Amino acid sequence: MEGLNEQLEEAEEKRKEAAEEAEKAKQSAADAKADYLRLMAEFDTFRRRTAEEKLALVSSASADTIKGLLPVLDDCEIALAALEKSSDSDAAKAGTEMIFNKLVTFLKGKGLERIEAKGADFDTELHEAVTTFPAPSEELKGKVIDVVQTGYTLGGKVLRYAKVVVGA
Repeated sequence: MEGLNEQLEEAEEKRKEAAEEAEKAKQSAADAKADYLRLMAEFDTFRRRTAEEKLALVSSASADTIKGLLPVLDDCEIALAALEKSSDSDAAKAGTEMIFNKLVTFLKGKGLERIEAKGADFDTELHEAVTTFPAPSEELKGKVIDVVQTGYTLGGKVLRYAKVVVGA
């Protein structure tokens, strides 16, 4: 009987060890699953953040390129104004207008829009006051009397403020 009790105690001890090992295995599996889920979440966040940064970089590069073309647009406007006053070749006027129109069409296609300022109420979100000038009439006070440099928006954000003269 004593041999049977010893075998029974030995079997009970092995069962307890097996139960402890099974519990350890369950805990290890749960830890591994938690680590896996955490890594997947981190990777998903990394992928989303990288895509957002790439989009912002492309958008920023586009804005920089268009901003660099604004002086060319200004020069085209000045050339057109000079050619209108001149009695020189109509071909030069037509050629300059054609180049100007193609440039404007391209930039509008990229989201560039002119800030219409003349006659509008002065708005610090869109306009930069270069100077004030006595308003010729009461209704022109606080309004834009003249535009020194045209302003532009790109995708709803101000790319360059309109430099204006404000009626005082």
